[in-house]
Amino acid sequence: MKKEPVKAEELGAQVRSKTFDEVVKGYCESDALKEAARCIQCKNPTCSSGCPVGIDIKTFINKITKNDYKGAYLTIREKSNFPSICGRVCPAEYQCRKACVFTKKGSPFASNEAINIHFLERFAGDYGMSNNLDVATKRDEKLSKMKVAVIGSGPAGLACAGELARHGIQVTIFEGLHKTGGVLRYGIPPFRMPRTILDFEIDSLKKMGVKFIPNYLIGKARTIKELFSDGYAAIFLGLGAGIPSFLGIKGENLCNIYSANEFLTRVNLMSAYKFPEFHTPVNIGKHIIVIGGGNTAMDAARAALRLQKMNDIPADTTILYRRTEVEMPARRLEIEHAREEGVKFQFLVKPEEFLGDDKGFVRKIKCLKCELGEPDSSGRRRPVEIKGSEFESDCDMAVIAVGLKANELLTKVTPELKLDKYGDVIVDKETMLTSIDGVFAGGDIVGGEGTVIEAMGMAKRASRAIVNYLLKR
Repeated sequence: MKKEPVKAEELGAQVRSKTFDEVVKGYCESDALKEAARCIQCKNPTCSSGCPVGIDIKTFINKITKNDYKGAYLTIREKSNFPSICGRVCPAEYQCRKACVFTKKGSPFASNEAINIHFLERFAGDYGMSNNLDVATKRDEKLSKMKVAVIGSGPAGLACAGELARHGIQVTIFEGLHKTGGVLRYGIPPFRMPRTILDFEIDSLKKMGVKFIPNYLIGKARTIKELFSDGYAAIFLGLGAGIPSFLGIKGENLCNIYSANEFLTRVNLMSAYKFPEFHTPVNIGKHIIVIGGGNTAMDAARAALRLQKMNDIPADTTILYRRTEVEMPARRLEIEHAREEGVKFQFLVKPEEFLGDDKGFVRKIKCLKCELGEPDSSGRRRPVEIKGSEFESDCDMAVIAVGLKANELLTKVTPELKLDKYGDVIVDKETMLTSIDGVFAGGDIVGGEGTVIEAMGMAKRASRAIVNYLLKR
């Protein structure tokens, strides 16, 4: 029998596009119970195989059906440190929901839409947060005397620190920025994840004994060797991928052309959307172009459109993408939300040149139309330029969101650290151990740009290996 999924409540597009308030409101208790009841409790659940940290999805959903929300929360926390965060930002349609039995061809249940696992995880996570539920620690007297340094406070660093703190290990997180959270704070806008959620999770780590030192650049203020000499028995590198990629086209250095990294950092971390309350201005154009097709491009476009509306500028924000919507790596939900809010899309378009005025400000963008050719190394069909298809569009502000590269601040001054051709740290995939004894790594600095939950999965593997490493010592 087909069971219709329960849709999470959302702010209306016209209302939300003028504010940075959270768009998706999540499930109330009755909606969570209805959605959880759709789960058929498979004998051999495949959904957990799609979760990078291996959450026992069947069990936590079953506990929700029995009104045991505390049990559901604690079940998730056995594997995931941040259910309220992951329930909001994980690309569930490519992970746990994709592995749901309802999606399997030939299954008698295939007519059903996959369970909204992420919304149920968020419901349980928010319940745990609102009720200040604690997770039991496994203090070990031997380990409690050990110190571990974690470099970077993004999802990998926070997850690794949380796992180590559960064992009673003394953990210190060093963060280069003035606020902690890494990409969770500077990259993801508040309309997708309110800052109160992130702050709660960080405060929880502090209660577990984790120390945070912001404004501290490891690689400049201190080296890896010096950290070892300071008494740290092991080190975890969660440096992230903080170096923006660019198009390499003429006019890219004109004024009012941002990397997505800079634009979102200004808006999210430095609260430019609250200017002049916060002293971080952003020059918002009348004709904004965002180049890219990932979640970062969606975040940048949706933030830019909001700033236009909040400054009484008629909304004109357009995303340019070289392929079609089918090939876009962004979450379907984010694409839908962007379109509902008024973001425009131009597909099969390749930027060729930015054109500026005599004062050095961008005024137009010159593009070529494309068609899809044979698949490339990514498995997606390669965009092929159509000769003679040049056209120009108005553009007085552009955001380039075509990917990020490894942060090299630490790796450049640590020649013993082996890197691949992309500048990512090479690790043992099982232990996440680098080429330096006692130094482990995870997150985007290892695998390139990935998801929050993928970074957490690597951090969990690393934390297990670190515990074993310390016990052997």
